Amino acid sequence: MSLRVLSYNVHRYGDDHEALARVVRACAPHVAMLQEAPTWLGTRRTRQVMADSLGLRYVGWSSRNAILVAEGIELKELRRRRVWRPFFRRYPRPRMIATQLPGGTIGASLTVEGVDLALVVCHLGLQKRGRQHEIEQILTLCKSFGLPYLLAGDLNEVPDEPVWRRLAAEGLTDLGSDAGPTFNSSTPDRRIDAAQLSPQLTGRLLPIPAAPADLAAATDHLPLLIELKPGTPVR
Repeated sequence: MSLRVLSYNVHRYGDDHEALARVVRACAPHVAMLQEAPTWLGTRRTRQVMADSLGLRYVGWSSRNAILVAEGIELKELRRRRVWRPFFRRYPRPRMIATQLPGGTIGASLTVEGVDLALVVCHLGLQKRGRQHEIEQILTLCKSFGLPYLLAGDLNEVPDEPVWRRLAAEGLTDLGSDAGPTFNSSTPDRRIDAAQLSPQLTGRLLPIPAAPADLAAATDHLPLLIELKPGTPVR
């Protein structure tokens, strides 16, 4: 059995809801890892409406990251982490003066064909040095499961910048190196969304079986659809 995982920034669920539902249903994921999902106070009904429209079940969230699952998929453990983003001022002298709004990450473990693995979703901030601080905390969460893992989400920077180099140094496999840009959805020109595998897993990105018009209308990012085959290690 392979596991289909969808990583998708849904832009605060503020665009075309019907187009978003068509995209996600066409992808038919077992697990959806969403960024900019409705997670704030007072959005319980919105979360339920969104999950129902996508044909999925909302099971966990942390700081606008959320995990939804298809019928029959059971997660064993959820782990959340608040991520504080340091904000640096260069003038009149370099110093850390505050923190950006807190971000977060959420991960879950599950068993596929007798193999235990973890899935972790993240959404990094807009401040370059802050992202480097965040990714260290997120990797700590990934490794806390003690399992092979997929890390996916919106990194808010393009390849060859510090976060991507840090993930490569960690030994993760970049599944999207040949996938093309992911932002914006109408005229994509930047790859800022990532799917990264630890060495004990293998997988690939699948084509998105959705109409271009729906992809452009659903949100400002393009999704990543990942097929994992836990029983076949990379090395």
